Amino acid sequence: MSQPKNVHIKLSRSPIGYEKSQGLTARALGLTRLGQTVVHPDNESVRGMIFKIRHLVVVAAATEEASTV
Repeated sequence: MSQPKNVHIKLSRSPIGYEKSQGLTARALGLTRLGQTVVHPDNESVRGMIFKIRHLVVVAAATEEASTV
C-alpha cells in the first residue's frame, strides 16, 4: 500500500502588511514564526491554502524517510 504524500511548507516572508486572512491562513497551517517548517498531507484543501499565501511560503515535496514517523 502506498502512503499518502506530504509537503513541507516553510514560512519565508512575514504576513504582516498583507490581508488579515492571509495571516490567518498561515496560522491555520501551523506557521507562526518566520523560517518555521511544517509537514502537511498533499491534498486539495492544503494546496488551496498554499495557493492563497504562495508569495509568503516555500513548498517542497517531503521525502519518504522524513515523512515516516
